[in-house]
Order: sequence, then C-alpha cells, then structure tokens
Amino acid sequence: MNRDKSIDFLNQNNITWDVIIIGGGATGLGIALDAVLRGYKTLLLEQADFTKGTSSRSTKLVHGGVRYLAQGGIRLVFEALHERGLLFKNAPHLTQNQSFIIPSFSIFGGYFYTLGLKIYDLMAGRLSLGNSAFINTRQVQEYLPGIKSKHLKNGTLYHDGQFDDARLGINLAQTSVENGAHLLNYMQVTGLGKNKNGKINQVQATDLETGKSYSLKTKAVINATGVFADAILGMDVVKKKPIIMASQGTHLVLDQSFLPTDYALMIPKTSDGRVLFAIPWYNKVVVGTTDIVIDLESLEPRALKTEVDFILATLNQYLVKTATRADVLSVFSGLRPLARPQKKHQKTKEISRSHKIIVSKSGLVSIIGGKWTTYRRMAEDTLDRVIKKGNLKPSKCSTKDFKIHGYTLKQDLKDPLHQYGSDAEGIRKLALKNPKWAEKLHPDYSFIKAEVIWAVRHEMARKVEDVLARRLRILFLDARAALLMAPETAQLIATEREKPDSWVQEQIKDFEVLAKGYWLE
Repeated sequence: MNRDKSIDFLNQNNITWDVIIIGGGATGLGIALDAVLRGYKTLLLEQADFTKGTSSRSTKLVHGGVRYLAQGGIRLVFEALHERGLLFKNAPHLTQNQSFIIPSFSIFGGYFYTLGLKIYDLMAGRLSLGNSAFINTRQVQEYLPGIKSKHLKNGTLYHDGQFDDARLGINLAQTSVENGAHLLNYMQVTGLGKNKNGKINQVQATDLETGKSYSLKTKAVINATGVFADAILGMDVVKKKPIIMASQGTHLVLDQSFLPTDYALMIPKTSDGRVLFAIPWYNKVVVGTTDIVIDLESLEPRALKTEVDFILATLNQYLVKTATRADVLSVFSGLRPLARPQKKHQKTKEISRSHKIIVSKSGLVSIIGGKWTTYRRMAEDTLDRVIKKGNLKPSKCSTKDFKIHGYTLKQDLKDPLHQYGSDAEGIRKLALKNPKWAEKLHPDYSFIKAEVIWAVRHEMARKVEDVLARRLRILFLDARAALLMAPETAQLIATEREKPDSWVQEQIKDFEVLAKGYWLE
C-alpha cells in the first residue's frame, strides 16, 4: 500500500491493463481482489480516499436482511446469509457475532417474529451464527437494560453479524496490493477513450495530488462508482438517461449509557414502515437508518433535520433515558445507489437491494446496487460478465476461501488494536521503537500516535481526514474529539510525508470544516 510506488509504476510502464476499475468503495475493492487473484493485470482508481463514500457509512452490519425476508426477497436473503458466513471465515478479525433483541408490546408479537427468524436461521444453514429464540419480559429487560417496561409483553433474540466497514475496505485494498494489483486514491477519472470500433480501450485520469494527467490503456473498464455511476456512463454516452436513484441513510452515534449492553436493539416497524437499529459499536451506540430520496449526489451528504428528529423520536419510544440532539456525538449519512424504479411512486424501501450489472455497447461494464455483505459475490458476478463478453481470458473466481489481510483467529475485543488483526503487532513495535508514538491522541480514547504512522506507511492514508475518519473511525464516533486530535495527527502525517507547516495548517482548517458537519448545533 505505497501510493508513490504505484505512481512510479504508471510513470515508467506503458502497459495495457487487463482491467481498470473506477471506484474504491466496497464494490470496486472487491472486484480488484477478485481480478488480481484470477491473474489479471489490475488497476483501481478512486477520486477520493478508499471507502470515502457510502462504504464507510453503513449500519455496520454483515447481515442477511431480515426485512428483505418479510418483503419476499428469498433469493437475496439466501445469498446474503451465505456471503455473511464466508466473510466471518475470511476476516474473523473484523467480524463478530452480534445478538439482537426485538421487544414486543403485544402478546403475539414475540411468537410472530420468532417464527420468522427461525426461517432465517434455517436459510443460513451450517453458516448460521446461532439460533433465534422467544424470550419473556424479564429476559428482554435483562438483555436490554434501559428499555421501557410499560406494556412490554415478550421479545425475540436472534443473531447477525457486525463489522467495521471502512477497515474491511482498507484490508481488501491491502490484500489486492499484496497479490499484485495497483490501487490509487486521489486519482480522478476524467474521460474514456475508444478505438475505431467504438469500444473503450483507454481511461483518462488525473492525479489530484500533482495535477498530472494519464492516458491508461486497458482491455476492460468496470464502473463501480455507486451513486456516481451516471457520471461515468455520461463519459461513454452523452446525455444518457440516468439509471441511478440515490437514497440517503442517516445514523446517529450516542454514548453507550443510552443502551448499556452488548445486545443490539432492533425496532421491527417504524412509522415509515422501515426497521431501526441501535447497535453497540466501539463502546458507542449507532442508531439508524433512514431512507429518503436525494437528488444531489455528494461525497459528504448531510443529514436532514427531519431524519435526525425521526431517529430520536423513534428511539425514545423504546428507551427510558431520553436522547436529545445535544447527546449526539456524531451524525453521518450515506447514499445508497438504487436502480431507478420501473413503477411510478415506488418507495425506496421497496426497491430490491440486489445488484444489477449493465454492459454498454462500448463494452463499459457498470455495477449498481447491492450491499457490503454481498460485495464478494458482486465482484464475482461482474468479472464473470466481463469474461462472458469476451474482454478477458476465462479464469475462475477464488475469493470464497481467500483470507483477507489481517486475518487472525485471535480476537480480544478488549484489545484497543483488535480491529487490526495480525497488523496489531506491527503497531505495537512502532510504539516500542519510538516511545512518543505510544502516547494517546486524546485522553478519553485509546488511539495512539503509532496508528497514524501505520496508516501513512501501510494503509495509503494521505490526509488528516483519511486517518481520523476511515483508519481510526473517531470522526464517526465523536466528532468533537476528532477535531481535538487533528493538529497532532496533521503534524505526524506531515513529518512522515515531509510536508511543510503550511500543509499542516491547511489540513487542520479543512478538517475543522469537515468535522463540524458531523455534529449537531
């Protein structure tokens, strides 16, 4: 994961890539790993940082999709449950079994949900994370201290997966690079070149750090840009009809005192017909999500007041301790790339989350939809389609049992470096080498300076935002604390990258603007 080396490779080698992937989110990173393991010369280009967009803003669940089962999405649930099981096997350092409680305020509610979740268990088969069960009122209160007891009748216990989305993305990038792929962040695609037959054979891109432009030859181009897919399609066919509709999902982060338990709360039916989760994550509680149509695609979508009010109002119907806007430590939003509905007035929650692959006349392959849980299958299906179109020599997928960087069966959740897996030892060695790097970045959090050094040297972090938002996740946990960590983080990065004081001040100023968008005034 050395950006300078990959840039040097581009400067010194005028090769024809087998596949160029546009987009460094869950989908693109999954495709990059699959492609390089099939033996293809692979290049991935990301206009910002890896997982900058939707892929770092999920509900932190590796799940089959309980609500999709209720909607009749049997095939999608089967696929997601299978992929959930594979991810637990291939990245045990990033995934964990999460127990959920569905409280019921009607006598038959617990029986109804337990029956449905027994079907969910059966569909998972040997990859099940545990059996669901009917529980009584006393057990609900025991598992969810702080839940309102008035009219509480019973509940349901079930199991699903939890993970760190951005860290999985970084580990996928590392795995790809270790196997021969080249991945570049802050490399913006500006155009597509075609041969005399109208087939795409080049990608034009600009290095946003230096301003240098590149014309890169390739046999196949994959558009994995999520909500920005229409922009890439527009480079292929001018004035092409949009195929993407963006749906915004917002999450609030609260102190763990609001839900002081290792169990998660699942609210099965909100006033808008969706589900709402309150999930323990890094000693905080993540609450979400919403589902509203957004017309403007953005790398930094902002939560609407109506979304925040909806989440707080819904949560407060269930918890004794009232949560207010002042209690929100961080608020973040992500945009889901959904296929535009065929039916008029179709609600976004009714649109299938199955992925869709589109092949243009020029040979451009675009993949839209899907979710983190099924990223591996999405990559497999995409490359199989590219092969079928004759762009690449046939080669079988080998990601089902391939271990992801950081893989270790040792998982101590009390270890502040547990999410790094096998890399944790490398960070500890840095801290031993330089005692100053063993110091905390903030007195209330366990993050140490060695993690910043590691992120720059081994995870292609380039800016303060890259470190505090997607390598350490503190911006998503406590935005005000993240801002206090910015000056020291900027200085550490500047020393590693040999940047001047003016760069440090600019980074601090930029991060301050960003961080203020993650808290509520």
